[in-house]
Amino acid sequence: MSVNPVMNCRKCSVILFFLLFFQSLAAQKPFSGVEAILKQYQKSMGKEVVVMVNKDGKNLYTYQSPAFNARMQAPIENTSKWLTAAVVMIFVDEGKIKLDDPVSKYIPLFSNYFKGYITIRHCLSHTSGIEAEAAGVLRLAQKSKFANLEEEVKNYVMKREIVNNPGEAFHYSQVGPNIAARVIEIVSRKTFDRVALEKLFRPAGMRGTTFYSESGAFNPSYGAKSTAQDLMNFMTLILNKGMFNGKRILSEASVAEMQKAQFPGLPVKSTLNICTGMPYGLGNWLQETDAAGNATVVGAPGLNGTWPWIDLKKGYAVVVFPEKDVPDMKRTIYDAIRTEIDAEIK
Repeated sequence: MSVNPVMNCRKCSVILFFLLFFQSLAAQKPFSGVEAILKQYQKSMGKEVVVMVNKDGKNLYTYQSPAFNARMQAPIENTSKWLTAAVVMIFVDEGKIKLDDPVSKYIPLFSNYFKGYITIRHCLSHTSGIEAEAAGVLRLAQKSKFANLEEEVKNYVMKREIVNNPGEAFHYSQVGPNIAARVIEIVSRKTFDRVALEKLFRPAGMRGTTFYSESGAFNPSYGAKSTAQDLMNFMTLILNKGMFNGKRILSEASVAEMQKAQFPGLPVKSTLNICTGMPYGLGNWLQETDAAGNATVVGAPGLNGTWPWIDLKKGYAVVVFPEKDVPDMKRTIYDAIRTEIDAEIK
């Protein structure tokens, strides 16, 4: 039987083509599109950035730049509010406070200055009605001129006007969360940074997270420093409805309350541009909702570029964590990253 050398050569070429084709597919890294986006927007994001993706308690993807990894600490600015709200909700779970308690129950000075109707819920949802800092100085809020939270909150009570009734308008600022944190100090008889460490950071394995500040009062609204890994631990806790490593830190009811739109439909006096149109829960934004208004994606972007979010439908969490500030922060960058990640997770 004779063998046609030409035909045999063609068969070999076809086999070789398909082998190379499938090898090239196998060589494509999962989430490679994320790295392409980071490279595309390197001028805005900077070179030093961490991106982490977790699902079902397992790491699916981590991108770390050479000089900045997932265990290195950096400021998280606005994202601090998510952590602060969680600490407050731990005290709700313990029965030490109620969300709808008037702040004046713990700080009587509020009643003396016609602010007696403001509740802890109003404070955590930015609806207290107390005059807030101008939107243009939000980034300067970390540099506190006060020695401690007690002094800062007294200033809010005695020096700032009520610009609208509590619960009647949304004005994103540092005022409300810092008042709520001061209530926790009074109830616990400890500084808020200490309480956060004992009640949340240590139990959730967040060893690189702190509210401590060497200059002036620490800031529960903007002043936390954390790591990408710590934020992922926190979001794993939220995804697991309050559980972390088999230990309950928050009740399931408290996690659900944090993800519920508070006072929806109010006039918006000020907000983050990147969050325009998003309802606000307690410490986090409802980035997407279903037809019934229930949260399907929640997150807490910081003005410095930190953006952690959770897809509640698919059950995964993402941390985008730049080392340095992103002065030209655009939602389009994060939407592009999310589109790539969402396509990878079935």
